[in-house]
Amino acid sequence: MRTIRVETSAATVLLTEAPEPKVRDRQTGEIAKDAQTGESLMTLGVVYIEDGESSLVKVTVPESGIADGLMLGAPVSLPGLVARPWESVFNGQQRHGIAFRAAAVMPAAFPTAVASA
Repeated sequence: MRTIRVETSAATVLLTEAPEPKVRDRQTGEIAKDAQTGESLMTLGVVYIEDGESSLVKVTVPESGIADGLMLGAPVSLPGLVARPWESVFNGQQRHGIAFRAAAVMPAAFPTAVASA
């Protein structure tokens, strides 16, 4: 399925949920792995703020992409952020959504205010 690059340079992204292992199978507790590298995957929550609007988003990141120094409520950067539409049938009902994945999550700085002239 096609992935869509997400441009974040004009947005403020704040960490709202600490990274935790992504569970592939809730019944067995199996942790999700990257299909190509076999590396464990983590999920985290962010609020994405742009043009006066905000959205809460879950992002998947490989375990090695979790930087030190992350703090809840602090700005982060998500290099390589992509969105991928998905759909599936669960218990006879069709479900769909957008999955977000980044190469890493790193501490960032709050954007500086631009004074109007």
